[in-house]
Amino acid sequence: MKKIALPLLLVITAAALVWFLVASFNQTFQTALDPLQQANNDLATQVTNLLHPTPTILPDPVTIVHEVRSLARLETIQYTVEKVITAEFNQGLLGPLFGDKLLFVGHGTVIAGIDLEKLAPEDLWVEDGVLYARLPPAEIFIAALDNEKSYVYDRETGLFTHGDPNLETTARQVAEQEIEKAAIEDGILYLAQTNAETYLERLLRALGFPEVIFAESTP
Repeated sequence: MKKIALPLLLVITAAALVWFLVASFNQTFQTALDPLQQANNDLATQVTNLLHPTPTILPDPVTIVHEVRSLARLETIQYTVEKVITAEFNQGLLGPLFGDKLLFVGHGTVIAGIDLEKLAPEDLWVEDGVLYARLPPAEIFIAALDNEKSYVYDRETGLFTHGDPNLETTARQVAEQEIEKAAIEDGILYLAQTNAETYLERLLRALGFPEVIFAESTP
């Protein structure tokens, strides 16, 4: 039994030694490869940044306030409008070579109401217990694009041009104008005036005037 146990012990010891040497070699080999793998990762990151650069925005630290003005605007209605604008340049016979065309989806907001700063003392008077009020005409306060929701849907440029750099800017300006135009055509100013009268009537009645009549606004 002793003669058999001794060789078996030597085999187990040798196997353990071999396992330890292999594990040590693998760890040493992996440690040696880590710097190489890190270098490859860094190189891949640099190539990705080169092919798909991230823009760097550097705001000027100097801020100039041109004007500060008190406002007394009563906003009474808001429209959310979406318009599709097609802007094109050089779309003649040479369009496939030098043309530029884009499809822009403009998503914007139009806010209207009345400017109470324009309300003069003579625009409010009382006769026989009735309060008469002549409100300023409704107007558009804000007509602006939502840059997060507005986007260029498609753009086609000619074979020998990179496109007009001002074409998207022009499309955005036209989209903003068209959004305001669409809101006006839909009656936003009429609704703004009506909402203002409804709101102010409740307010003036709460102040103790039993009856409020709104005179026609001067255009």
